[in-house]
Amino acid sequence: MAKEAKKDPQELTVEQKLKALFQLQTMLSKIDEIKTLRGELPLEVQDLEDEIAGLSTRIDRIKAEVAELKSAIATKKVEIETSKASIAKYKEQQENVRNNREYDFLSKEIEFQTLEMELCDKRIKEFAAQEQEKSAEAAKSTEALDERQKDLDVKKNELDEIISETKQEEEKLRDKAKELETKIEPRLLQSFKRIRKNSRNGLGIVYVQRDACGGCFNKIPPQRQLDIRSRKKIIVCEYCGRIMIDPELAGVTIEHKEEVKEKPTRRKKTAE
Repeated sequence: MAKEAKKDPQELTVEQKLKALFQLQTMLSKIDEIKTLRGELPLEVQDLEDEIAGLSTRIDRIKAEVAELKSAIATKKVEIETSKASIAKYKEQQENVRNNREYDFLSKEIEFQTLEMELCDKRIKEFAAQEQEKSAEAAKSTEALDERQKDLDVKKNELDEIISETKQEEEKLRDKAKELETKIEPRLLQSFKRIRKNSRNGLGIVYVQRDACGGCFNKIPPQRQLDIRSRKKIIVCEYCGRIMIDPELAGVTIEHKEEVKEKPTRRKKTAE
């Protein structure tokens, strides 16, 4: 037997469109429930991952600064050794000078190299203090990184556990939702998604409850309720903009409480 050709969404009646929309809403609401079950965990995991990335970058930067400081200290130590060698050489030359002019020149060079050594010692102390400070900062950041990594592992395990429990169900719901979307004309589907996105509870289509909108709970005039029940055109709530559907079409049974009338009490005849 040949398969029945799929109807073009444009050819569907208003009733069929409304029914398909409500079915889609049901699927999407179930997906939302699964997301709610996960709670804030995905955001917490993302925040921790961002914080860990930031800490890692900071630690790498500090380590690079420490390496630069160590290199600078090593350079200054080499300069000190060079100055020491120069002083030794100038002192040796002073023993063989021919006049006071040469002696004074060498004395000035010795004095200059001595000052250079003192300056290098000062720089080494400054660099060493900075290196110590940076190393302590790196150690503190590394400790914080380890703590955040532990927190991330715990949160990820929690999230993975919830996802593994709900993944199969969510995939089925998403597949059904996609299939339903093909049955709805694009313009109507786009409007529905926009309404749903702007709704606090994620409802884009609601049924009438106790003569009121099932989304914002504002009263619906009797004539508008008749229009909704007639299923001749798409009607939206004039207060919240949600698409309206009558409970019967939505497959919802609304219980009507019957008012209990009080029985009149009979007056007892008094004996004359």
